[in-house]
Amino acid sequence: MSKKHKSGFVNIIGRPNVGKSTLMNSLVGERMSIITHKPQTTRHRIIGLVSGDDYQIVFSDTPGIVRDPSYKMHEVMNKFVDSTFEDADLMLFVTDIEERYKEDDPIIERLRNVKIPLFLLINKTDLVKPIEILNLIKWWNDRIQFTETFPISALKKKNTDVLLEYILKALPEGPAYYPKDQLTDKPERFFVSEIIREKILILYKQEIPYACEVAVQSFKVDKDIIRISAMIYVSRKTQKSIIIGKDGSSIKRLGTDARKDIETFLESKVFLELRVKVRDNWRDDEQLLKSFGYKG
Repeated sequence: MSKKHKSGFVNIIGRPNVGKSTLMNSLVGERMSIITHKPQTTRHRIIGLVSGDDYQIVFSDTPGIVRDPSYKMHEVMNKFVDSTFEDADLMLFVTDIEERYKEDDPIIERLRNVKIPLFLLINKTDLVKPIEILNLIKWWNDRIQFTETFPISALKKKNTDVLLEYILKALPEGPAYYPKDQLTDKPERFFVSEIIREKILILYKQEIPYACEVAVQSFKVDKDIIRISAMIYVSRKTQKSIIIGKDGSSIKRLGTDARKDIETFLESKVFLELRVKVRDNWRDDEQLLKSFGYKG
């Protein structure tokens, strides 16, 4: 008698910079979400798929919850988070050993009302003593009835294999929602733009990374090379000057660093052309936001 097929949507939520993207990359085994040390790295809801003969896990990595939205872009990012409460079969709430929540934080009340299996993941536990981890576990479980609790290190893959086993046990029976050889619902173009944006986050300081958006405008596959043209949108002329740098030095470095990672991701030689365009207040421009994939 053949085993029944299990499947489900496992949604990962939490504040910015607690390691949600690192966790998904660890579970999926591919570089699905860009990871830097800066908050608001993930701006979209990104799906990563883990499939076996008798199961399929649809992981969903969301932007961190923006507590005080400044732009329409932030509002749409929070809508991505809201949607994860509506379509999950299992939820993973990620916090870390440094984070502290107030008793009246809205997310606590929302988590109390979750009716599906809810796992608490305390990340970065390799950095503290066991007693600190135990105190944090008690604090959270005194407030919310979690189905399971896991102290983990997403970066070092500590306890992530055990977590995966428990996720599989908790999944309902169901069909495969995507082809078994597929890793994500996003096209290659999306990940190319994310890699470029990651390099902007790493190479530039202060407000520059948060004022930028990247759009891939052409993606042509030739016999032995992929030719990519991408536009970097910024809010002001001064930001454009900073992105380009003196005699084009900054954008040249950006292009070189991005191209190397894109070649690794696409497993192909790449020619990358980068240009910069000023669009005032693009973060509040609904039409432009939709073209960038912010469809709330």
